[in-house]
Amino acid sequence: MTTTAPAPSAQSAAPVHRTVEVQPVSQRRVIASEWVKFRTLRSSWITMGVAVAALALLGLLIGVITNANWAHLDPARAANFNAVDTSLRGINFAQLAIAVLGVLVISGEYSTGMIRSSLGAVPKRLPVLWAKLLVFGAATFVLMEIAAFAAFWLGQAGLATHGTTLSAPGALRSVIGTGLYLTVVGVLSVALGFIIRSTAGGISVVIGLLLVLPGIMNVLPQSWQDHISPYLPSNAGAVITTVNADPGSLAPWTGFGVFCLYAAVAVAISAVLLNRRNA
Repeated sequence: MTTTAPAPSAQSAAPVHRTVEVQPVSQRRVIASEWVKFRTLRSSWITMGVAVAALALLGLLIGVITNANWAHLDPARAANFNAVDTSLRGINFAQLAIAVLGVLVISGEYSTGMIRSSLGAVPKRLPVLWAKLLVFGAATFVLMEIAAFAAFWLGQAGLATHGTTLSAPGALRSVIGTGLYLTVVGVLSVALGFIIRSTAGGISVVIGLLLVLPGIMNVLPQSWQDHISPYLPSNAGAVITTVNADPGSLAPWTGFGVFCLYAAVAVAISAVLLNRRNA
């Protein structure tokens, strides 16, 4: 589709018509526009940088400290020591940064009113949801996989003779699983941002779901903990990131599947609400 717009001319009084090509809206162009918005926001670079640094550099720091104090290590801690899990301890800080940014990606648009422009430029609403999920999920996956491998290698370098290699049982699965887990955290956070539409509310819910709820379970009777704790979102998803999982935990890929199911339900609810509610 094309339109013409008059342009002033200094050479002649007659109007000069310049052709302006207007492209139809497609899912690919919505994704491209969301990518431009994401990469031009300063908060995206800062928060992603914090997540990468927390995951990679904490692996090195914890490895160096553990190696330096190896002779004084508590016997119980030494018996449960695993070099892979030690190098990936920064995952808790990384998931906090990813969760906050995931909510901000959409709640920021609701708070400024920009969501009306985003939805007004697209004939249907769901392509905006798919585009945001794809852009944020892809960026999180690439960066967190790089950070997870960096954390592993830096952590093993810090552990020196107490380190291990990627060929150790469960090592490669834990490193790749760390990036996968953080990617699903990002998808879940974006979906909750669409559902709640509030920065403070969205961040509170996602942090409560991932970090606070497992702690609350500790005050319940042991029989309840045994049956419920393995199926909590972060407990189920994080099994894939560890070599020495807690007794009673789900199998790594089963737990990751349960965590993906939580994210899928949140995405489905956000799609329904996005279609039904006013912007």
